[in-house]
Amino acid sequence: MTSFTAPGLSTEAATEVTAILQERLSALNDLHLTLKHVHWNVVGPNFIGVHEMIDPQVELARGYADTLAERIATLGGSPKGTANAIESDRSWADYSIGRDTVQAHLAALDLVYDGFVKSHRDGIARTGELDPITEDILIGQTAELEKFQWFVRAHLENSTGQLVNAGADSEKAAADSAR
Repeated sequence: MTSFTAPGLSTEAATEVTAILQERLSALNDLHLTLKHVHWNVVGPNFIGVHEMIDPQVELARGYADTLAERIATLGGSPKGTANAIESDRSWADYSIGRDTVQAHLAALDLVYDGFVKSHRDGIARTGELDPITEDILIGQTAELEKFQWFVRAHLENSTGQLVNAGADSEKAAADSAR
């Protein structure tokens, strides 16, 4: 940390918020790489629609990462955007599906979004009292990421509102249930 932070924010609060943001930054960097991986490896019917649906999600995640990195710097921290930072901050497993069908990837991606959105919501809860500005940033990002998850789920939902991957506890299980 530098010797400054945002006016009205204590150095202790800024340090805590920066740590939360760094983990979220690494998660966003991992998310955009995962989304690009899906984009490159999805095959089968509906390929082009899903292939093109993923790119705006990639760009949004990249933009959100930039926003969090800039917030870290604003608070006096030094954002880490390296592959090593992703690995160091990671509390989740690497995406496990390679070249596979649209449905398999979307079912696995739904679980990725589940974990990501839950973690972002945790960040919202943890930053709320410390820094409402950061809380607001995370709230806005979460709303859009939930919308993208809805786009994914629209491909997985049947006419009764059930998801084909319901109850799956791993990306592999989700992909298997959707094939």
